[in-house]
Amino acid sequence: MSQPTSASPGAQARPPYLRAIDPIPLEAAEYNKLHAFYDHLAEGRLTTTRCRDCGRIDWPPRGFCPACASAAFDWTELPREGRVHGFTVQETGVPAGFPRPAIFAMVEVGGLRLFAPLTGVAEPARLQVGAPVRLAPQRATDDPLGQPRYLLAFTLSEGAA
Repeated sequence: MSQPTSASPGAQARPPYLRAIDPIPLEAAEYNKLHAFYDHLAEGRLTTTRCRDCGRIDWPPRGFCPACASAAFDWTELPREGRVHGFTVQETGVPAGFPRPAIFAMVEVGGLRLFAPLTGVAEPARLQVGAPVRLAPQRATDDPLGQPRYLLAFTLSEGAA
């Protein structure tokens, strides 16, 4: 990797840091066999992997089973609804362009616990453990080919604080 160099007068200077070209790497089919997870999110579906050999279901989705070491898996649907198991409210240090405060939650879904942002919370001080939530994938950015990318997120269900 090359280091930044001083630019001569009139030349364009290199930035003094590395630029991340792809902020969500290894998501495309040619790089990762778990890419279907993102396709499912784009369709509004929450899925994870189930081992074909021993039947174990894991979160996050895995390309191999930690119980039996099999690399054979199928995609299985998870419920779109869950409950807040725990959460944190981040009011400082939130990157520019992101809504403040940022709320991150452990969400219990289908017997699994998922860590994800919680969006659309009007009054964070009223949020409680046990609050019902539903899947709300967030469009993050487009990939280098212009295809939209979605990331896991949840929002409060109707009638929740």
